[in-house]
Amino acid sequence: MKKRQKQYYHPYEGKRGKPVWLLALLAVVLLFVLGFVVLLGLVLSGSHDEITGEPKVMVILGCKVESWGPSILLQDRLDKALDYLEDHPDLTVVVSGGQGADEPMSEAQCMYDYLTAHGVDGSRILLEDQSHNTWENLRFTRALLEEQGVDASQMVVVSNGFHLTRVRMLWSRVWDGETTLSTLAAPSSHVPSRLKMYIREPFALAKSFLFDR
Repeated sequence: MKKRQKQYYHPYEGKRGKPVWLLALLAVVLLFVLGFVVLLGLVLSGSHDEITGEPKVMVILGCKVESWGPSILLQDRLDKALDYLEDHPDLTVVVSGGQGADEPMSEAQCMYDYLTAHGVDGSRILLEDQSHNTWENLRFTRALLEEQGVDASQMVVVSNGFHLTRVRMLWSRVWDGETTLSTLAAPSSHVPSRLKMYIREPFALAKSFLFDR
């Protein structure tokens, strides 16, 4: 009688694992998402008021100027500053921001006009109107204060809350411990802009960490 050969069942035979390139792609996407979440957490954690000591100088950082005046985000910053200045009218104020290609005037001039229209003494306001990003805001502000001989040992910076983590990081590079920094976190009352900035700001934070030196 002819001997029968055994037939073996191989349930996984013929199936292949995922290509290496796909696994690598998934790993990159996962790292990207995790990195973004970490950076967003840093941005959110920095969005708060923090007053230390008695600031002598207030720096208001610029934002987009529209044809009709300050954008909503910039107006949020200015209104936050005005609230603080009501109780601290003797502060020297620096308004910092140049003129973009799509802006009718410099951000500094727009802020000056808004503040003086709301009762701030214009003689106490210094205009830094050459900067075009946060790194330049802080560097040029320092140069202006030194040129004017202003005591900048204690300062308060005003910006929208999403911006302040990056501001604190860059401030430490510009001033290197020579000043005491306080911050005022303005709200971001325009919802579409707020959502856009909370997506943009983690990338800006990473870029500034690597390149703004």
